[in-house]
Amino acid sequence: MTDLSPIWLTLKLAAITTLLLLIIGLPVAWWLSRGRSVIKTIIEAIITMPLVLPPSVLGFYLLLAFSPQRGVGKWLQQTFDVQFVFSFKGLVLASFIYSMPFMIAPVKSALQQLPTTLAQASYTLGKTRWQTFIKVLLPNIKPSLFTASVLTFAHTLGEFGVVLMIGGSIPNVTRVASIAVYDSVERMDYASANTYSLILLCITFIMVISVFLFNKYQAKSPLD
Repeated sequence: MTDLSPIWLTLKLAAITTLLLLIIGLPVAWWLSRGRSVIKTIIEAIITMPLVLPPSVLGFYLLLAFSPQRGVGKWLQQTFDVQFVFSFKGLVLASFIYSMPFMIAPVKSALQQLPTTLAQASYTLGKTRWQTFIKVLLPNIKPSLFTASVLTFAHTLGEFGVVLMIGGSIPNVTRVASIAVYDSVERMDYASANTYSLILLCITFIMVISVFLFNKYQAKSPLD
């Protein structure tokens, strides 16, 4: 019988990554959507780099940066007894960085398309910028917000290179589904590889369909 723990670990990783990016990524997307500057351009370029950078390259540099033998990793180990390399925390960190553009880019684009009068009207009613962002702007970009969340979750499900580099393949700790597929093929256990692949295929298909259905419903609702 195929061990399904990599599937549950993958779902846990995807859920935590998506939640963290909702909490941290949305304010960043809002900040980036408000005007242009050299600093914002540089930060946006850094956030977008995982879209074109080979995952193994990102994973390699994360491995070097957070290795317990050097740099930031050594300092974290000695000061806080925290180790990111070959741990679930490291997978979360790598997934957070690697999935940032999938959350931030759609939300930023949607916020930029909102009319400026929407926020201005909120300010004239005495709302703060934070209240305006939470209660006025976000409700008006629900399709983009939902799409970004689903894409982030689904993208995390399929990560391989970056999580392999920083996490390895430790059962019940860092052995997520994509790595389990690779390990199964390596030992010629095609039945297990097929089980993991089929489950991931079904999950991602359901998520993509849900995006289309949700956006279709949102497009029709103003006319109903």
